[in-house]
Amino acid sequence: MPLLESTLATLALWAVIGYALGSIPFGMVLAKAMNLGNLREIGSGNIGATNVLRTGNKTAAALTLLLDAGKGAAALLLTRAVTGAEDAAQIAGLAAMLGHCYPIWLKFKGGKGVATFLGLLIALAWPVGLAACVAWLIGAGVTRISSMGAIVAAAASTFLMLFLGYPEGLFLGVILTLLIFWRHRENIRRIKAGTEPKIGQKSE
Repeated sequence: MPLLESTLATLALWAVIGYALGSIPFGMVLAKAMNLGNLREIGSGNIGATNVLRTGNKTAAALTLLLDAGKGAAALLLTRAVTGAEDAAQIAGLAAMLGHCYPIWLKFKGGKGVATFLGLLIALAWPVGLAACVAWLIGAGVTRISSMGAIVAAAASTFLMLFLGYPEGLFLGVILTLLIFWRHRENIRRIKAGTEPKIGQKSE
């Protein structure tokens, strides 16, 4: 965990900015702009890239993935650049994750946070982030289940923080991991039941 060096007002300001960035529902914006329908009525009803992919539009899904990852990274990197304080940067990153998962504009019913989580890790410590992305690819590639990739990446991230020598991010990493598991609790139940949809499976 980084040293707490910023004032409460500074932390609060950047938390609000991070939340605002994270709460932009890029999946819904792109789906509407590209006439793909209402994501709430497609597949899982989620606003993230995996559900956008169920519309059959790979371009929209890729853009959603990049933008959702980018907003998490942007919140952390912008705060770090302006304040030079790692505690404020990590608070802003966490707030961006919460903004994606619980956006006020959507009655606090947002996405699962996987892309934002990975973007945050890359911004926080790029070796950890890239290794987590590889863990996602392995988990999702072997099972063909996106949520399994997320669970594997989240579970690996804490160990990656320690193994790759970034203990300052451990506290944030643990919170993000727990949040990913919480947001995927229904997916975990479906994985156990063998009913979790495969990657690219379109909604009927």
